[in-house]
Amino acid sequence: MPELQLKQLVKTYGSVRAIDHLNLQVEDGELVTLLGPSGCGKTTTLRSISGFLTPDSGSIYIGSRNITSIPPEKRKIGLVFQNYALWPHMTIYQNLAFGMQIKKMPKGDIQRKVEEVLSVVQLQGYEERYPRQLSGGQQQRVALARAIGMEPEILLLDEPLSNLDALLREQMRFEIAQLHKRLGLTTIYVTHDQTEAMVISDRIVILKDGKIMQEGPPKEIYLNPANKFVAGFMGATLFIKGTVAGKKDPYLHVRTPDQLDIYGRGSSLAEGTEVSVALRPEAITIAKGTPDRPEGINDFNGTVERSYFVGEGVDYQLKVHQTMIRAKQESTDMLPGGTPVRVTVNPDRVPILAE
Repeated sequence: MPELQLKQLVKTYGSVRAIDHLNLQVEDGELVTLLGPSGCGKTTTLRSISGFLTPDSGSIYIGSRNITSIPPEKRKIGLVFQNYALWPHMTIYQNLAFGMQIKKMPKGDIQRKVEEVLSVVQLQGYEERYPRQLSGGQQQRVALARAIGMEPEILLLDEPLSNLDALLREQMRFEIAQLHKRLGLTTIYVTHDQTEAMVISDRIVILKDGKIMQEGPPKEIYLNPANKFVAGFMGATLFIKGTVAGKKDPYLHVRTPDQLDIYGRGSSLAEGTEVSVALRPEAITIAKGTPDRPEGINDFNGTVERSYFVGEGVDYQLKVHQTMIRAKQESTDMLPGGTPVRVTVNPDRVPILAE
């Protein structure tokens, strides 16, 4: 039986349906990320699971227990907010012990548990410090420790890294992934950051307008997007419209209006179907070429329009036939504008999606 189930969940605000008949199952010990743009329904879903919002209809189960009408404090759910929500006038020990005291745990058990969760988040020795004496990353770890210390059945994290700077956010996403592996706690994670979701998740659920667009392992979501929305949201993507001109196993052959022939992966789309070819910069490699040389499968003559050094490599804008595309190369040797190049597109990294 799944640890958490949402069945036909609906939540509206006036004429806006924030959650639209949502069905979701989360297995015991799984970390599932709700991912999508602002207003897609991910935080509303999380707050409904926690009990801070009441759905208009539908039901929520933990195991066989229907918790839809149970108050938040009786749901056995741990919640980590994006603003940490630590008591500023309390020491770290007091912040962690407060909820345990409310539950009337014995004093000795509280001390043992506080020491245990501080060890889990690698903050031993910080008991007597105040939140203001900690960095943002350390405060976030205290918030995690507080939630874990209450021994929840489900852990909910609502954009917990959004207030951190880029370098610390990158470090913390790996820490959260490792922490989840150690604890094996069923976890629902909310974020709008695609990389964050791919690093930490067992499964990603892409939401739009309160509905699930696609769900699956990170690699599957990225390489095999179900539609243009998912493909565009999961990374920098150029969509080129075209028509299916045939098939060359295992690839579809698409011809664009400017007679560009592109091969890529797609479902069984019939010849003549209008489609969009999703081109991501990492699917493209370039090298100095000879103008007007013979072209091959996904191998084109092109010209550098602009090039930008971006630290880890060079970001190129290229012109192929009459189409502008983008490529990223790890080499720091920049090719100037006007340079003829050979443009090669990896067909295994090119999803072809029905319009």
